[in-house]
Amino acid sequence: MAFLLQGDDVLHQVNPSPLPDPYWVAFSSSAAKLINIPLGRAQLPSDPKWLEVLAGNRLDLDDKTFDRPIATAYSGHQFGVWAGHLGDGRAILLGEINGQELQLKGAGKTRYSRMGDGRAVLRSSIREFLCSEAMHGLGIPSSRALAVVGSNQAVRRETLETAAVCSRLAPSFIRIGHFEHYAALQKVERLQELADYLIDHFYPECRAAKEPYLELFKAISARSADLVAQWQAVGFCHGVLNTDNISALGLTIDYGPFGFLDQFQIDHVCNHSDSGGRYAYHRQPQIMHWNMACLASAMCPLLEINHPSETAQALLRSALEEFPKLYAGRWQGLFRAKLGLQTVEFEDISLIERLLQVMHDARVDYTFFFRKLANYDSILLKPPKEARDLFNHLAVIDEWFRDYGLRLQSENSVDAERKMLMNACNPKFILRNHLAQDAIEKAQIQDYSEVSKLLAILENPFDEQENNEAYANPPPSEYRPVEVSCSS
Repeated sequence: MAFLLQGDDVLHQVNPSPLPDPYWVAFSSSAAKLINIPLGRAQLPSDPKWLEVLAGNRLDLDDKTFDRPIATAYSGHQFGVWAGHLGDGRAILLGEINGQELQLKGAGKTRYSRMGDGRAVLRSSIREFLCSEAMHGLGIPSSRALAVVGSNQAVRRETLETAAVCSRLAPSFIRIGHFEHYAALQKVERLQELADYLIDHFYPECRAAKEPYLELFKAISARSADLVAQWQAVGFCHGVLNTDNISALGLTIDYGPFGFLDQFQIDHVCNHSDSGGRYAYHRQPQIMHWNMACLASAMCPLLEINHPSETAQALLRSALEEFPKLYAGRWQGLFRAKLGLQTVEFEDISLIERLLQVMHDARVDYTFFFRKLANYDSILLKPPKEARDLFNHLAVIDEWFRDYGLRLQSENSVDAERKMLMNACNPKFILRNHLAQDAIEKAQIQDYSEVSKLLAILENPFDEQENNEAYANPPPSEYRPVEVSCSS
């Protein structure tokens, strides 16, 4: 974040707080390749200093020194209300390696911790680690999780827990909240520096445009529309889509009370703090659009450099109106792929919406159903038994199955080919809440084997993995439904 290194108003240079007696809880060898960490036995760093660095206990390696770790200021809207001045309350950016920013979450207090202690707990750190890598396995843009380092240091939340640090990687952790911060402070020069930095490093195609900052807004909005469409397609609920949690690069960041859908419920809320359901599954596209409106407002001063205020607002308003169209096109394409449809027909939208409604009514397991649907026999118009048995209103779903089969026949679908395509976009394995909870409970008694096993499974979510069949099954009834706390 070179653009941030110019003034104390936007950063806090701070060293991480040492974590006593650290130990490895989890490590992603896949993420480690991004920053060229040599690995030794057990797929852990061959240099033991990495454990101390990722615990926040030292800032140097044999070939690298993190001489200016920082926490950044940003602002934002939280649950639709302007929250003002925020910032990295428990995240400390060590520096950049090989084009990736390395950040420690839970490494101690910063200027922006407010009443918090700057720590994260083992529970939330494992969840973020597993979900970051699961999203990468699904092909969904995300920050990556490098490691979880644990300690027996006590941390008080609802109960007494133990501390942990989750190290994460991203090309940049710049978020919509950074734009809002400079706009709120009326620092147009810094706002321009931020926009120029993003264009130069991540959106170079915008530089040659007649209106580079307008094109930057369009590009961020387009990536965000694409991202939320992908969330909807895999049944992912973020939980806290505040503007300060929205990446300017179109990445999934800030994993807190997230959850993948088990039972399909269109209005499912995964965050028990979200009493009004603002961030429910079906509202995520609308909220991302709302967040882009906040970004447009924050970027308006950039267009006002060369335009009257009314013209600048009109340009951004017109660009903002493209979001629903971009989202709808991407969503439709993803759901056609989930159904194995290779051509486009107007009636497809009704077919998709009818299916989602009957799935909602029957509370069908979302991931399990779409995976099993690949076995549909389009010649005999025969649904797979495992998929059909999920429903309680058989007359309704049987009518849908018949219409689906006729639609497949209309494009001369070949079942074997279609199954291959459907299995390549409908995962068999997701990070189900009960699986994450099992791994956490074992980790809390210092058995980290389940974390490692889940990581290995989730790195290849579309593969059959016959030896791991149990991990693809719907959760036992006593685990459903689940809402997760924001507490970390």
